[in-house]
Amino acid sequence: MSTVLQNCQAEDRLVLDGVSWATYEALVADLEHAGTRLTYDQGRLEIVSPSRQHERLKRSIGRMIETMTLELGIPIDSGSATTLKRQLRQRGLEADESYYISNEPRVRDRDDLDLTVDPPPDLAIEVDLSQPLIDKLAIYADLRVPEVWSFDGKNLRILLLQSDDTYADSRNSAAFPFLPPARLESFLLERGTTDETTWIRRFRAWVREELADYRPK
Repeated sequence: MSTVLQNCQAEDRLVLDGVSWATYEALVADLEHAGTRLTYDQGRLEIVSPSRQHERLKRSIGRMIETMTLELGIPIDSGSATTLKRQLRQRGLEADESYYISNEPRVRDRDDLDLTVDPPPDLAIEVDLSQPLIDKLAIYADLRVPEVWSFDGKNLRILLLQSDDTYADSRNSAAFPFLPPARLESFLLERGTTDETTWIRRFRAWVREELADYRPK
């Protein structure tokens, strides 16, 4: 078994090669509440210890989505960091946040997901303050997640799954086509200028003023 270790100011990343699927599943169970992130790709395992900055950013994005959908009356199912995996593909990961939107009715009563039967989340959120050592987008594509938002601390990318099983940058979200990504990005960059409660209230006021016409009829 070989090991790769990456250390940066934002987060620590450890990669182990030659890890069995059984070992991966055991670690997922053992580390469920440890705050680590596990990414598994056909025998290669990445273990990430997220920083405070990472956790604050991913929850900020989550709070914006949850505030917006609450204000507009859009039904969602929040998966947070639920492990998404398929043994047949020998791949699995934990999104920073994940949401069912169009597929919400199909998982409404599902406490345990089985991606061989259940649909994947409509939207996954990834905050990467350092370069991942495993290609997460390839795993998301294999799991058929249609949309990924990627934020590196400065720039928000909207990535949509294509017919060739790769992701392409998009100017608009498929899940929320009325939502301008540039405005989300600007709110994220304003996050540290005031307390969190004031910040999310500003975002809520913007949703009420600018997006009221997009409430489901």
